Amino acid sequence: MANTKSAEKRIRQTGIRRERNRAARSRMRGAIRRLREAVGSGDRAKAQELLPETLSLVDATAQKSVIHPNAAARTKSRLIRAVRSLGSA
Repeated sequence: MANTKSAEKRIRQTGIRRERNRAARSRMRGAIRRLREAVGSGDRAKAQELLPETLSLVDATAQKSVIHPNAAARTKSRLIRAVRSLGSA
């Protein structure tokens, strides 16, 4: 338990940040899941439609320091490769 006012404030701030980070990470993971499902089902049009939104979310999550920039780059690279693997129509 916190003994000082500043420690109590830190606990409040940490809780708020944790919730904000969890929400951002969850949004990102949901977008990645939807894109991977589109790729898995072979739906090229939907995958290409979802790709820019998903990459933007991954970038935003890294910008907010929720995930590491290298993790974001790796994720984006893998998603782009997956969409490209569907080939051209």
